[in-house]
Amino acid sequence: MARNPFIAGNWKMNMTVPEGTALVTALIEEKDDITPVEVGVCPPATALYAIGKLLQEKGSAIKLGAQDVFGDGTGAFTGMLSIPMLVDCGCQYVILGHSERRGRFGTTPDWLTSPLQALFADSNESVNLKASIVMRSPLTPIICVGETIDERKAGKTDDVVRSQVEAALQGLDKGRLGEVVLAYEPVWAIGTGETCDSAEAQRVCQLIRNTVAAIDTAAAGAMRIQYGGSVKADNAEELLGQPDIDGALVGGASLKAADFAAIVRAAKVTAG
Repeated sequence: MARNPFIAGNWKMNMTVPEGTALVTALIEEKDDITPVEVGVCPPATALYAIGKLLQEKGSAIKLGAQDVFGDGTGAFTGMLSIPMLVDCGCQYVILGHSERRGRFGTTPDWLTSPLQALFADSNESVNLKASIVMRSPLTPIICVGETIDERKAGKTDDVVRSQVEAALQGLDKGRLGEVVLAYEPVWAIGTGETCDSAEAQRVCQLIRNTVAAIDTAAAGAMRIQYGGSVKADNAEELLGQPDIDGALVGGASLKAADFAAIVRAAKVTAG
């Protein structure tokens, strides 16, 4: 089954509103006709409304995504964002279970002490709960899975990734399951400059698709699987050329329009 590539930029805790709008403006100008590639940006919460408004005013096909969500409705939950808030900003996607939200860091800055690390406490169970709520909304989840360096060295990559996928998708509506985006992001390759080689990335993404197929075959064929972990212009084409890699969740390289656009163009090449 043909799957349109999806390249999403996760800005993480970067970009003020002026910086973000300048980046998106430059990206719109940089981007050629990239059909059939789907492109998205996931700014920090402070910039969501401004970026959403800019994309709408420009008539851009670039999609807007959030980096996390707490739940639906309203309530006394200080500092949290709800689905209606994200939809109001123009979001179509939301990242769930990113390794950093799970408290699993490739590199940890000195200032991020143990008490602060405790703020990052997403689990397989909370990711599944968020996914089930998101799937009842207009948003589409980008669900992240991946192993740490210690888990890889212990030969646990397959078990860890499989269990994360199974837990995240448990109980979700099979009729919409194929719409979910899964992102394989080996934790040891995030922000470290290390990249999982294309053959291994393909092997794990195939494992992910096979895990989904055990739940629902049709969903496995339709579902897009991204790779995330130090994706750059010089390795994007090789990674995106793999049969079970349908896009990329890009971190640092998404903060410069030219670099991000180069990855998008690589996706167009591999899409034929």
